[in-house]
This record gives sequence, structure tokens and C-alpha cells, in this order.
Amino acid sequence: MKKVIKYVVLGLLVLAALWAAMFFIRTNKKSSITYDTQKPFISNVEKKTVATGKVIPEDEIEIKPQISGIIEEVYLKEGAKVKAGDLIAKIKVVPNEQSMNQAGGRVKNAQLALNNTKIEFDRNKVLFDKGVISSQDFNTLQLQYNQAQQELGNAQADYQIIRKGSAGGSSTANTNIRATVSGTILEIPVKEGDQVIQSNNFNDGTTIATIADLSKMIFEGKVDEGEVAKLKVGSPLEISLGALEGKTFNAKLRFIAPKGVEESGAVQFKIEGDVAVEDDILIRAGYSANASLVLESKKDVLVIPEALLQFDKDTDKPYVEVSVGDQKFERKDIEIGISDGVNVEILSGITEEDQVKIWNKTEPIKKNVEEEESKE
Repeated sequence: MKKVIKYVVLGLLVLAALWAAMFFIRTNKKSSITYDTQKPFISNVEKKTVATGKVIPEDEIEIKPQISGIIEEVYLKEGAKVKAGDLIAKIKVVPNEQSMNQAGGRVKNAQLALNNTKIEFDRNKVLFDKGVISSQDFNTLQLQYNQAQQELGNAQADYQIIRKGSAGGSSTANTNIRATVSGTILEIPVKEGDQVIQSNNFNDGTTIATIADLSKMIFEGKVDEGEVAKLKVGSPLEISLGALEGKTFNAKLRFIAPKGVEESGAVQFKIEGDVAVEDDILIRAGYSANASLVLESKKDVLVIPEALLQFDKDTDKPYVEVSVGDQKFERKDIEIGISDGVNVEILSGITEEDQVKIWNKTEPIKKNVEEEESKE
């Protein structure tokens, strides 16, 4: 009897040992990570690019003098709003001595010629009145006399222009620099005492002021050659300014350069867009800006977060793992479309009902040994 009891106890111990071993093996086989899943869903996807650039006025007008001289006085400052005709600065004419001498000599010669012609005219007028000379001869002398008077007037006018800046003796016409358009003065690159040169066929002349309408602004930026082919004139832009955080402006693409410029090994194409400026916001010329452009857009397509994608190490083709049971997953190759950086379009491979594994999950953080020992 004792032997039977002994064998029974021994058998129970063996069974208990086997059960403990099986339990230990099964427990170790279970992964310490529990993966979550997510279903594909229907959404809109827009592929965008960002062009860097700046915001500038649509038109900048440079005010240049009509006569050379020295800036006598500047009446306005940069940033002032002006209307067409407002006085900006005044120029003091510094005549050239040689030109003055030549003009003065011309006046004297014209005066001498007029005096001589007048003597001839007066003498022949008496003869004409007595009927001694013909009307034709008298008319010829009268024409010469009138021409001599005109020549003297022209010489005197040229002399006054060289001496004072205008033919009428007043320098208002040429020496007063006035705004030609309404807007804001962006820059006055001269100061009192500076010498300025008039605009002519051989010289652009000195810029007295630059004026622009800040209510009409454009975005000017550049895009890479790999993206320019996808742009269309008239496409919407979203402009964000570095100086105005959290504020965006709507714009419309109006120009794409037909020729690119190579910069740092990449070909860049210039683009421009009309910016819708709000009346209560001042945008200063030259603000740095970024323009978000939609390259491609699709509506109501099947998408998943890009974080769920995995790529084959050999073929580099995308795939996902789909749940087929409790923490059991099966690989499914998929075909993807456009991406907006967050979600990616699914063209084929999975359906809206599939549960896709969220694969990039890390191991749970183990507790400190001290905490374990304190609990024990």
C-alpha cells in the first residue's frame, strides 16, 4: 500500500513539473508587445510643395530728376504716403561755367543780329510806305526781322535754363521733384547736399525716391524643375509670412518663368502670384514668405496613415500587415498613390474593412529593480 501511495505522489510531482514547464514555455512565447490596428478610411489627399520667396509691390516707380544739380531740401521721409503731384524734394541748379559762357555768347550774337536786322527793316519800311520797293522785297525783310527776334528769344531761354533750371526764370518746373503716382515712399536714397544727375538717353539718372502702392502686392519665389511641370497659371496659393506668425493670405499663381536658372546644382524656375491684401494689415515690401502650392489633388479616396507602411528590403515595394486573428498578422502587398505627408492613397491591396497593424511600436519600459524589490 505504501508503495502505491509513493508511486501516486511521484506521478503527481512529475505531472506538476511537466505542467509548470509547459506553462513557462507558453508564457515566454507570447510577445511583450500588443499591437494595435487601424482601418483604412476615405479622405481627400493633396500633394503640396512649398516655394520660398518674398512679397514685393506689384509696381515700384523710381522718381528721377529732369535736371542735374544738388539736393537743396528733402521734404518727406521714407514710409510717407503721397499723392501724385506731392512735393518730395528740391534741387539747386549748379550751372556749368562753360555752358553758361556759350549760352551767354549766343544771346549776345542773337542780339547783334536782331539789331542789324531791325535797322534794315526800319529803313526799308519807310521806302515801302513811299512805294519805292515792292511788297515782296518788304515781306522778305520782315520775315528776317521776325526770325531774328525768335532766335534771340530762344537764346535767352536756353541761358535761363542753364542758369536757373527753367526758361521762365522760375525753377519750379524742373527743380521741384514731385511724386508721379500715389502710394508709399519706400526709399529716399539721397540726402541734402548730394549731387544728382538728370535722366537722359545715356544715363538712367539718379533716383530721388521710390514709390509703390502697398495695397497691390505679389509673391515672388522659385520652384524646382521637378515640380514646375505640375503647376498651372491660375492655381491657388497660400502665402505665409515670417513677420506675421499664424496669418496666411490667399493668392493666385499668375506667372511661371519659361526659362530656369541653375542654383547650387538645381534648376529653379521663377513664379509670381497676386496676393490678396487685407485693408487692416500692413505688409512691408520685402517680407520673406512661403507659398504652399497644390501639385495634385484627389477627393474621396481610400487612405491610411503613412506610418503604417512598411517596405520590402529587397524590392523596396510597400506592404502592410493585416490582422487575421488575435495578434496574428498577414503581409499584404499594396499599391500606393499620392501622399500629403500624413496620409497616403491606397490604389489596391487592402479594403476599408481590413485591420492594418500599427507596426512601429516599441517595447514596454521595464520597471526599476529598486521598485521591484520594494514591492517584494
